[in-house]
Amino acid sequence: MTAWQQWVRLPQNLWIRKALFQVHLWAGLGIGLYVVAISISGSALVYRRELVRKFSRNRVVVSQLGQRMNVEELTEHARRAYPGYEVDYVREAQTADEPDDLVLERAHTRIERLFDPYTGSDLGNPHSLTWRALDWLAGLHDDLLAGRTGRQVNGIGACLVTLLSLTGAILWWPGIKNWRRSTKVKWDANFPRLNWDLHSAIGFWCWLFVLMWGISGVYFCFPVLFGPRIHLIGGGSFFPLLTQLHLGRFDWFTEAVWTIVGLVPGVSAVTGAFMWWNRVLRKKFRRPYELAEGAAASNSVLIVRE
Repeated sequence: MTAWQQWVRLPQNLWIRKALFQVHLWAGLGIGLYVVAISISGSALVYRRELVRKFSRNRVVVSQLGQRMNVEELTEHARRAYPGYEVDYVREAQTADEPDDLVLERAHTRIERLFDPYTGSDLGNPHSLTWRALDWLAGLHDDLLAGRTGRQVNGIGACLVTLLSLTGAILWWPGIKNWRRSTKVKWDANFPRLNWDLHSAIGFWCWLFVLMWGISGVYFCFPVLFGPRIHLIGGGSFFPLLTQLHLGRFDWFTEAVWTIVGLVPGVSAVTGAFMWWNRVLRKKFRRPYELAEGAAASNSVLIVRE
């Protein structure tokens, strides 16, 4: 057979496929936990705008006892409550029953607190627990909670996700006779087969999503690599569309789809790790056990003969 005929009928024996398999395997194992974290946080952030609008601020009611303090008096209370911090900003409430919002800073640390303008007491963080959880998830998803360095590492991870997507598309092809089987999941199969089916089928049906997330992730982290902005037919930039595609923010239906499909990279990482365990590690762990069993059986035979 020619190389093309072998690719169409029996691609598993081609050396280029074996080489790409090693690239796919070790890249996937190397960033498996990263992919799971980015996948889960990305799905959770699809509805971030709606959740922030609903749960953006804690509802706090002030005492309204006595006379309302001016900015200088309230600033002095804040300094006493947080020694070493300087008040950077004060947002006075618009109504009499609302607290004032203060931003305090020390070195590279900034905190935001609500203060009662009548008593000067600290009323806590202005943002709700939901808002803070979403903000933490956004920091994890955007820069791995590590600032500029984390953003660069995230960009490298996005490059590897793109590589996994491209190599996975090539490795998925099982040959002309078996390609339909690789698009389905046999739910009643044993675990190794079910795991393989999941890895193969979701990779086939969601490939474009993963490739798009990989490329857009590279752009967000390393925009300089893309050079001048690409323009669409009729005007307008391509990259705002890429941002919209990354987040799925077209309508309620796409947001729902992106939330579910956003978990696919994480599922692929987990199923890929199980495939490696079933095919490689389990055999290595079982071999010493089988050799020990064989040796024990041989010793038993010798004892019986004696």
